[in-house]
Amino acid sequence: MDFSGRRVLVTGAGKGIGRAVARLLAARGAAVVALSRSQADLDALKAEIGCATVAVDLADAEAARRAVREALPVDLLVNCAGIVELEPFLEASVESFDRTMAVNARAPMILAQEVARDLVRRGRPGAVVNVSSLAATVGTPEHTAYCASKAALDAITRVMARELGCHGIRVNSLNPVVTLTPMAEKAWSDPAKSGPMLARIPLGRFAQPDEVAAAVAFLLSDEAAMVHGTSLTVDGGFSAG
Repeated sequence: MDFSGRRVLVTGAGKGIGRAVARLLAARGAAVVALSRSQADLDALKAEIGCATVAVDLADAEAARRAVREALPVDLLVNCAGIVELEPFLEASVESFDRTMAVNARAPMILAQEVARDLVRRGRPGAVVNVSSLAATVGTPEHTAYCASKAALDAITRVMARELGCHGIRVNSLNPVVTLTPMAEKAWSDPAKSGPMLARIPLGRFAQPDEVAAAVAFLLSDEAAMVHGTSLTVDGGFSAG
């Protein structure tokens, strides 16, 4: 999977899966544009892999649109940025629901719109990977907004695939099980929560960011030329049971 000559925009690149994706694609020859809310994280990543950087809060729709336009042109897009607010269903707030949907579902739509319009205008093929979650299809306690946002992202992926395929733009979502990122530690550090989840994973462990990044790279690559409109699970066998 050689990405030499390809320019890729990776959101959520400051930490976790997004950072692993940026590092892997850079190592395989891509020119990476890293997007994150934290300038400090971006500066550290730039020092490591020499990427271009854009700092933005994706909860702001217009700021998100300006940021992606600043990054253009790109050939590949990885929508990896995401947030989670842990709230029991009966206490879930409108504010956290709206912000989660804005970052996890609306922002990927906005970025993909801008990237796809530019690709069509230039007559270029491309690929988009929306990093979703197993939570899109599995009800998870205290994750009302997060589950809803990832289900929405999968639906957006399917519509994008139907409409953009004719332009040579492939779109897929990637749905990992719990991945050991700083955000996951927030939700799964309590053994009382993580134990039952681990018990349902035949491989007996959570995913590592580099393992998810490898699957992202595959979906972006020419090796996945006929993979389009799918939700690829990376879950250690969770879905088999």
